[in-house]
Amino acid sequence: MERLRSQGPMTVEAYMEACNTYYYATRDPLGAGGDFTTAPEISQMFGELVGAALTDVWRRAGAPANVRYVELGPGRGTLASDALRVMRSAGLSPPVHLVETSPTLRQAQAALLGDVTHHDAIGDLPGDSPLLVVANEFLDALPIRQHVGSAERHVEWIGTGLAFDRDGEIVETSPARDEAVRALSEGLVALGGVALVIDYGHARSARGDTLQAVRSHRFAPVLDSPGENDLTSHVDFQRVGEVAQDAGAFVAGPVEQGAWLERLGIQARARALANASPARAGEIEAARARLCRPDQMGSLFKVLAIHSPEWPKPAGL
Repeated sequence: MERLRSQGPMTVEAYMEACNTYYYATRDPLGAGGDFTTAPEISQMFGELVGAALTDVWRRAGAPANVRYVELGPGRGTLASDALRVMRSAGLSPPVHLVETSPTLRQAQAALLGDVTHHDAIGDLPGDSPLLVVANEFLDALPIRQHVGSAERHVEWIGTGLAFDRDGEIVETSPARDEAVRALSEGLVALGGVALVIDYGHARSARGDTLQAVRSHRFAPVLDSPGENDLTSHVDFQRVGEVAQDAGAFVAGPVEQGAWLERLGIQARARALANASPARAGEIEAARARLCRPDQMGSLFKVLAIHSPEWPKPAGL
């Protein structure tokens, strides 16, 4: 607000970046006591199947001994914990590298995972070995630009509150997202490896306003309480694929999350967990349904793989 008063209107991109930088640096936003819940927090099955998919593609790539596990925006480390458990049971125990800027979440990740190496950006990752990368709900939090016609949309201070300076048919772009995908893809082409990008969004580029705010597991007005809400936008998977291919990487997908998990065997895993813990059978089935059903996370969330030309595409895509 002080910036708006002193410097005038700021772009939607600058507003989103400022809000999310403060938001993620000052709290653990996950779980029942936070603002939102991600797939790994819903069920161990999600992370386990991610780990199985990475192990499978690693084996089909010739099982290189020096591979690293990398996660972008790993939350509390829940997904990594479940994925690595499966990978280690299959004989793959890679060093763990996490791209995370939040001090609060870094502490939680280290407590859960033990020996990890943190990085501030994708470009800081080691450049000497193939990468097994997971980016679950990472791209949606990167700042976007919005245009109405040829004019960029801004946030301004009017009277006693915040407002957008223009409305109309909106076109969204994200230079920050493009930069992240390009850096990731160039690393995979140079080093070998694969990335699983899992997020909510649309398979084809489309016009429209997808900027949203979430607080206490409910949608909130985007301009209310700056820095106290989680601001995200839908990922344009067509654009992600184009940027990756322009960098020389191969792309598979996107496919809907529900279909992908079903192809990887989530029903069989759910049955095994229910047989081992009959008292939790209802809970396990509810989690599977939440991850897979089209009216829950199954259709809105997509899975796209980016891989080096020398590596095969992951299963399920």
